[in-house]
Amino acid sequence: QVQLVESGGGLVQPGGSLRLSCVGSGIRLEYTNIGWFRQAPGQEREAVACVSRSPGSTYYGDSMKGRVTISRDNAKNTVYLEMNNLKPEDAAVYHCATTDECRTRDNIYFIWGQGTQVTVSS
Repeated sequence: QVQLVESGGGLVQPGGSLRLSCVGSGIRLEYTNIGWFRQAPGQEREAVACVSRSPGSTYYGDSMKGRVTISRDNAKNTVYLEMNNLKPEDAAVYHCATTDECRTRDNIYFIWGQGTQVTVSS
């Protein structure tokens, strides 16, 4: 069964950092593009970042640009999302997903993880 599993979310204070992980099961992530999205209650899903298959080009959405880094560890079949200087408005469920092309629209992503909750509060 092909699936993506996210982890690393939790409660963090404003200004803090988190590293989210997206692990592939039944799929080698190095051969596909992987994007991270987030969705807060009552809001539309929003693109955060995407990393392409080799050579691993990276793309960032406007909402977190400059505060987030996407990276791969092919040996661990994992894609990471490092988030810094977190703000209360960054609170959301963060999902990773596969795609044939790194774009901001979510309807071209076709395997989604269940998500990990990020809460930013003092």
